[in-house]
Amino acid sequence: MDKVAEELESKKTSRFQSFIFVVLIPLLFTITVALIVMTILGYNVFELTKEYGQKIPFISSAISDDDSDSAKDIETKMIELEAEIKDREAKITKLETELESKDQEISRAELEKEQLEAEIEELTAMKEENKRAFKDIVKTYETISAKKAAPILSQMSETEALEILTNLKSDKLAEIMEKMEPEDAARYTELLTADIEDSE
Repeated sequence: MDKVAEELESKKTSRFQSFIFVVLIPLLFTITVALIVMTILGYNVFELTKEYGQKIPFISSAISDDDSDSAKDIETKMIELEAEIKDREAKITKLETELESKDQEISRAELEKEQLEAEIEELTAMKEENKRAFKDIVKTYETISAKKAAPILSQMSETEALEILTNLKSDKLAEIMEKMEPEDAARYTELLTADIEDSE
């Protein structure tokens, strides 16, 4: 019984093998050679396959549905990508504009800084010049006689006179106060005392 089963099995296997060797392999070889020859002759094999495939009922519906779906998908993706490109271009333009305005702000700030530095230098130079001029004035009051200095200082504003008096040497200050009218001398003495207390 086992021999009969083995013989049947070997006959089935040999039939299948003979089908593959006799029919299937030569058919695949012929199709491959035909496709190669058509490609060499300049035919677009894929277009022909698509064209003839549409004439077969079952295959034509699968091909046309797939093509229309894929075409719609591609078109949708293209529209989305174009919108994304436009959006990114708009963002780039906006960033470039912002960058330009920031550059302009920076250049304006640098220009203002330079102007302020020039003003500071000018004011510092003026301050130094005023200090030198004031020292010269104080030296002048120290060299002129107390008799001449006292009436001049009495005619000045309190602030100016007080500033000069505070910078004079003590012996010269005493001489000038001695030559001033008593009311003026008392007023300046009071102001000088208040000024000394404030500085302490």
